[in-house]
Amino acid sequence: MKTGIVKDKRYLEHRTGDFHPETHKRLKVIYEMLEEVDMAGKFVEVPVRRAERDELLMIHSGRYVDLVAATDGKPHCSLDPDTSTSPGSYEAALLAAGGLCQAISMVISGELDNAFALVRPPGHHAERDRAMGFCLFNNVAIGARYAKESHNLKRILIVDWDLHHGNGTQHSFEEDDSILYFSTHQYPFYPGSGAFEQAGKGKGEGFTVNVPLPAGYGDGEYLEIFEKILKPVALEFEPELILVSAGIDIYMDDPLGGMRVTPGGFAGLTRSVMDISNECCDGKFVITLEGGYNLQGLSDSVKEILKEMAGLATIDKGLILGRADQNRLDRLIKHVARVHGGSWKGLIASP
Repeated sequence: MKTGIVKDKRYLEHRTGDFHPETHKRLKVIYEMLEEVDMAGKFVEVPVRRAERDELLMIHSGRYVDLVAATDGKPHCSLDPDTSTSPGSYEAALLAAGGLCQAISMVISGELDNAFALVRPPGHHAERDRAMGFCLFNNVAIGARYAKESHNLKRILIVDWDLHHGNGTQHSFEEDDSILYFSTHQYPFYPGSGAFEQAGKGKGEGFTVNVPLPAGYGDGEYLEIFEKILKPVALEFEPELILVSAGIDIYMDDPLGGMRVTPGGFAGLTRSVMDISNECCDGKFVITLEGGYNLQGLSDSVKEILKEMAGLATIDKGLILGRADQNRLDRLIKHVARVHGGSWKGLIASP
């Protein structure tokens, strides 16, 4: 497999302060892992570019883009109680969105089989007109709209397994039936959105699938949700491209989370998405990094994801599924089917 990676030292120039969880050290440990003997030379580096203003405006307002641009070179600007900038933050944010768009282009064109954008700042909380939850520009939303407008794709699936609900991504597409947003997230938790019944609006009704979870879900439960809920919906939707907002904050020892996913569990989720993409869209999928704040867990989990993507390893999904708590899952799947069974036929039979 030709797996691309988006990496650039300028992403480390977004400095959030010594005690902020979304630190530049997150990418530092990942980039160091890529130099290990079993990883070095195994991936294609994607040429990084800045996002164009017109690309940002597909998701964000001009006023907001100007607000973030005005922070360029300034020592410290607070955009949100959790979100601030440093002199290099605007440049990093442009490169994060632009790097993801470049990876998407290379996967759509067939230059790459798949790709992982190892970028920061993250993006899925960023709204049309404001920063939020460590995020400046909504990278995955910009990438999805870019794929539609620049490559004439008709249907795109966004899978968000971050610990936190991607409120900005949902709001970007909740009235759009061409971009399906699927999210698993700890609930109730920051940012407070993502209930089962938030299922889209107007012609986009049914095209937002939220799976809110209590704390304590691990590898087996997550993979079963992907196999029993995501897969039937995705196969019916038939996306031409799959984008993944990969939050590593569902890792078992993440300081901000309460989930129990191991590095092997991340490999299982990746394999599940790969299997879906192989059935729907010739294997075309691109991952972008969102959260994840345990540095060792972040490095170990990204490593397992990349090994799966590149065909360096193949996880046995059956072994992971055997560890799932079926009682908890049956109730959950039935709830999703009650909300979405009228939109997606495959969910009716799943419970």
